[in-house]
Amino acid sequence: MSLLDVRVPAVVLRVDRNPFHHGTLGAVRSLGRAGVDVHLVADSTGSPVGRSRFVRQSHPPPAPDASAAEIVAVLRRVAARIARPAVLVPMDDASAVAVGRFREELAPAYLLPRQPARLPERVADKAELAEVCAAAGIPHPRTLVPDSAEQAAAAAWRLGLPVVAKWSRPWLVPAGSGLRSTVVVRSAREARELFGRTEEAGSRLLLREFLPPGPDRDWFFHGYADRTGLVRAGGPGRKQRSWPRGAGLTAVGLWTPNPRVQGLAERLTGELGYRGIFDLDFRRCGGTGRHHLLDFNPRPGAQFRLFTDGAGLDVVRALHLDLTHRPTAAGAPLAGRAFVVENYAPLSALRPAPRGRELAWSAPDDRGPGLVMWALWGRHVAGRLFGRLRPARTPVPRVAPVVVRQAGQPADERCPAARHEELTAVSGPSDRSDDEKASSR
Repeated sequence: MSLLDVRVPAVVLRVDRNPFHHGTLGAVRSLGRAGVDVHLVADSTGSPVGRSRFVRQSHPPPAPDASAAEIVAVLRRVAARIARPAVLVPMDDASAVAVGRFREELAPAYLLPRQPARLPERVADKAELAEVCAAAGIPHPRTLVPDSAEQAAAAAWRLGLPVVAKWSRPWLVPAGSGLRSTVVVRSAREARELFGRTEEAGSRLLLREFLPPGPDRDWFFHGYADRTGLVRAGGPGRKQRSWPRGAGLTAVGLWTPNPRVQGLAERLTGELGYRGIFDLDFRRCGGTGRHHLLDFNPRPGAQFRLFTDGAGLDVVRALHLDLTHRPTAAGAPLAGRAFVVENYAPLSALRPAPRGRELAWSAPDDRGPGLVMWALWGRHVAGRLFGRLRPARTPVPRVAPVVVRQAGQPADERCPAARHEELTAVSGPSDRSDDEKASSR
């Protein structure tokens, strides 16, 4: 018998059009295996997720550039079809921000965590996150937000080139614009030119100090803060392999105890009064040993299934249990458990995993998505290779990534950067497609 209240369905929502978002499949499987009816509101056309046997019904998603109000309108139509309250699981920043902003309007039809309406928007905004970290005393790379092109150039020099450049609200970057949510900037001129595209990007440009990668430096924490603020489910994990290497999504993650990372996560969510699922990305400075918070994602991370404990509890199931007032029966943490995204790390998927492992796509009880993924991935890779082999007609100038340091950070705490590491790890392949972006580091 399921611990979850199977009378209450779930709606899994994703606005962005990434067909290879394995986190969405993870949410569908987690709830569907527990006997919950799962309604998928996402673009499942040609996506492996749509072939999962655990999808009860698919519904047309909002447009990729939909406003928060338009996202809410779609959710109201879905609620009318389901005709009973459902647990809502936003899977990307745009949907999480919209749901947070319109919580009161959605609450009669959806079960949602209760927290300040603008909090998801505040922590997802990369510029505001720097202010949040400064106020809470959470280590964060020094960050500057320029007000003009000249200030952007000066900030790049001040921070030390290269630097990491981010748009503060990456979910507003229009598809097809050629803009990336994060790039490496190697010159003041590039910083100045990138600032010139601020209006097109839809949000502020920020420059952030770069912390170089290295062994044992990339960490993440997934958790669920219940109605009392207690962090349940989830845990700290270490990125063993990423795609692209050193700067991309987690291709291989390992559940690894880390009291420092866990303490920072619990302190930050407690001080903010955050409620719901969250995914935090950290990088440890090689010089100081401090773990700096890079991103706060107010939704499940793509590899959240890594943290499935001995009782089968993960953050998505914890959400359903808490919102339906069922006890959250946590099991023993399974330290050493691995999660592998097999299309990015196929050899890791074949190696022995003595402490247990879950694959992102392939599952013996749900074979459809894995089979579709490999067919789609083969065509995707072939298309990319063909595109590279064709002679380029018009060279497209590329903007390098940017690095930012947090204002007020003492100079002796700034993490020393190896320039060759910075350039290779931050930029990665210059022609990354959207499906290769890190939806969660």
